[in-house]
Amino acid sequence: MGESLSTKNETIKVCHALLQNPKFFSLLLQIDMHEAAHVQSQPCSCGAVLHKADYPRKPRGCPPELRPDYETRFSFCCSQCRKRTTAVSVRFLGRRLYLGLIVVLMSERRTTLSASAVQLADALGVPARTIARWRHWWLQLFPATPLWAGACARFMPPVDPRHLPTSLIERFTGPAAEVAMRLLAFLRPLSVQP
Repeated sequence: MGESLSTKNETIKVCHALLQNPKFFSLLLQIDMHEAAHVQSQPCSCGAVLHKADYPRKPRGCPPELRPDYETRFSFCCSQCRKRTTAVSVRFLGRRLYLGLIVVLMSERRTTLSASAVQLADALGVPARTIARWRHWWLQLFPATPLWAGACARFMPPVDPRHLPTSLIERFTGPAAEVAMRLLAFLRPLSVQP
């Protein structure tokens, strides 16, 4: 997969290609499992042991053959104080129903999407109002996050906040799967509640 995410039209092609790539989804699962193991190896803030307390997800946009691996969000519960600790994730972006990859790559304005992109959004069952909500998040709420406040100055040339997420995607280079992986890894602090 030698293509990169360099233009808006290619973004949709890449999204479709990545959604058809079981190895990519398996790699995302492995990363989340590694993150979960790291969280569980640490004691709770009260000093007690963390027990597995995963919770179910109904991930939209997940290929059917991979759905069983994506129906669980890795989380833990303290054996003493019962405080919940959820591991960061590259599969999910916060509490959104759709996979993080879809939220990132389908967040173009519905009216500016090509016919193939609209077809893909329809095939994934992403309503226009959901895409509009994601666009609002990218343009209004994401720039106000502590993650972005701390990281935006590191990108050269600067990321144009009027064209998020596309302008952010363009700052990552390499093959499409690597770009998507690095972008999802960059966003993973946003996958848990502060």
